[in-house]
Amino acid sequence: MSLIIAGERSGVGKTTVTLALLAYLRRHQARVQSFKVGPDYIDPMFHRAVTDRPCRTLDPVLTSARYVQQCFATYAQTADYAVIEGVMGLFDGAGPEIQAGKRLAEPELAIAGAYGSTAHIARLLHQPVLLVVDCSRMSQSIAALVQGYRSWVPQIQLAGVVLNRVGSDRHLELLQAALEPLKVPILGVLRRHDDITIPDRHLGLVPTAELPQLQPLIEQLADLAADWFEWEPLLPLLQVKPPLSPCLAAPLPAPMASPLRVAIAVDAAFSFYYPDNLDRLSALGAELVEWSPLQDAALPPTVNGLYFGGGFPEMFAAQLGANTPMRQAVYAAVQAGMPTYAECGGLMYLCQHIVDFQGQAEAMVGVLPAIAHMGQRLTLGYRQVRALQGGILCKPGAIAWGHEFHRSHLTASTPQPLFEQQLPNPKTKTTEGFWAANLHASYVHLHWGDRPDLPQRFLSHCHAFANRNERSSEHK
Repeated sequence: MSLIIAGERSGVGKTTVTLALLAYLRRHQARVQSFKVGPDYIDPMFHRAVTDRPCRTLDPVLTSARYVQQCFATYAQTADYAVIEGVMGLFDGAGPEIQAGKRLAEPELAIAGAYGSTAHIARLLHQPVLLVVDCSRMSQSIAALVQGYRSWVPQIQLAGVVLNRVGSDRHLELLQAALEPLKVPILGVLRRHDDITIPDRHLGLVPTAELPQLQPLIEQLADLAADWFEWEPLLPLLQVKPPLSPCLAAPLPAPMASPLRVAIAVDAAFSFYYPDNLDRLSALGAELVEWSPLQDAALPPTVNGLYFGGGFPEMFAAQLGANTPMRQAVYAAVQAGMPTYAECGGLMYLCQHIVDFQGQAEAMVGVLPAIAHMGQRLTLGYRQVRALQGGILCKPGAIAWGHEFHRSHLTASTPQPLFEQQLPNPKTKTTEGFWAANLHASYVHLHWGDRPDLPQRFLSHCHAFANRNERSSEHK
């Protein structure tokens, strides 16, 4: 069993509650596996900082309902306790067009309610929900709210509630009295702690790599968790009880015979990676070599491919621009034909310039004939895309599900775009991304967990590149 930490809406304290639970369990030497619902990179970083394990993404839109079941069963059974952090409000999920598209693919797993919501995950995994309620502006009304959430989808088991932002003892008494007739267990009470804050910026929380005060915060959460939560009823709910029955996902192809080295850009500017993506590459026989576009002066030696994840290159644009040797090395590698996969922040790094929020332009790699401008408009949501070109990741016409989340826009497009976006708005299809024989650069983030064909195709191009280089060296 596990608990799904859900909110009655966004911003009620799901992440704080989740981190406090994880911190307390880890302090007591427990093996804890965490999961995150929805397309998120930053919250899982905090999970990993506490548990010392990769947090696994549960998103049936990016993957499939079956993969969510398989992923949970595979990783939960390696731990003593499992905690799932939800997304937005309990019943908030994908829009109607996306729901329809996904349900057509898996009609036997279709459920009532929003596809990809926390409630959807609770029903797929048959796990109870712990509802976090922001009590700062209510007292007796909490009974109507909790009763509504409990009864809206009767198949969901509400294990209890956590009362967050309780102002005083009298406030707590009013809340307890209102909930008493419902017989819903109160499993946690969090007072207002203005000193417990995690800084944020334009795309959410500040990543863990930029927080020197993170460890003291984790210790503080563990201290408070001892008093916040009712641990006697909580621990049995959180405890994993194997054996779990995984629903098998698509099998991985056999690893390639000859080893490959793929350079993964990892530093404060580039940190958005799904662990499943990296695991897929490793399982296929690739050696993953981390390097820093911020700090390093050269690419790692004898690499056969480049992988740029998303992140915050706009926050480090001056430092990236000042690292001229690295920019030149990346440019030379791409021009030489090295297979290069770049998502969102990685795409921005490959542009001519990044223009930051203050209007300051900084030189980037210059592979793409575009400038990335930061702005206030947020582009976000799930995307269904169709490959227009036969590239290093997708065959022509291949369909993939991904998501966008950025506040930048490009000044130019390409006559050979990478993708046609089919959803969320099928009436106004647009094109997106940059394509070359060895280049995939797009704002769309992809999860490879249920698509082993994508990393396999990428590595096959890396393998061909390595062979060309080997033959070229032999002829010299």
